[in-house]
Amino acid sequence: MSLKTDGTIFIFSSPSGAGKTTLVNLVSKNKKFTTSISHTTRKPRSNEIDGKDYHFVSENKFQDLIKADQFLEYAKVFSNFYGTSKKLVLEKLKSGENVLFDIDWQGSKQIKDQTINFNILSFFVLPPSKEILYQRLSNRDMKDKLIASERMKDFYKDVKHWIDYDSVVINDDLQKCYNQISKIIDNFLLYKKKIPYNRLMIEKHIRKLIS
Repeated sequence: MSLKTDGTIFIFSSPSGAGKTTLVNLVSKNKKFTTSISHTTRKPRSNEIDGKDYHFVSENKFQDLIKADQFLEYAKVFSNFYGTSKKLVLEKLKSGENVLFDIDWQGSKQIKDQTINFNILSFFVLPPSKEILYQRLSNRDMKDKLIASERMKDFYKDVKHWIDYDSVVINDDLQKCYNQISKIIDNFLLYKKKIPYNRLMIEKHIRKLIS
């Protein structure tokens, strides 16, 4: 394997509603990276397109793919399954494409625990506050406030996994957050070194989020 020609895995995780998907889309668009399209058993939202946003499949089909060892990672989130096709991703990486993953901490851990001969850089995205997070979730799921409340409960479990990531960013201002991520990515691609972040500041922010 030549690290000069192989692609790099970029993982983005966050509590639901922190804005990681928007950031992934910006990175993909501006840097011409490939975004891995996950399979999922959940129903598509009104603005989502099969094959573009997700591969929407039945739970039976998803279970068949698990049995056939077709996933690089998969997890159950909010009563639905999500998984990444192993074959498609590895082919892209071997051809030199950088691949973005918009996945939760469970999927991130599965990828990191495997013996994969590709460079990996992971990001954990935090919301600026609990209040703004709830507002984002409520706006996204206007038809069912219960969904927003349930996801707030999961937030307290998900946010604890920030410590397992190479970089942790706070998505307060979208452009500012993207610029920070872009700088970290460019540095990693050029030097294969990870920029350390201010852990004390992040720890302080986490305490506010979970208090």
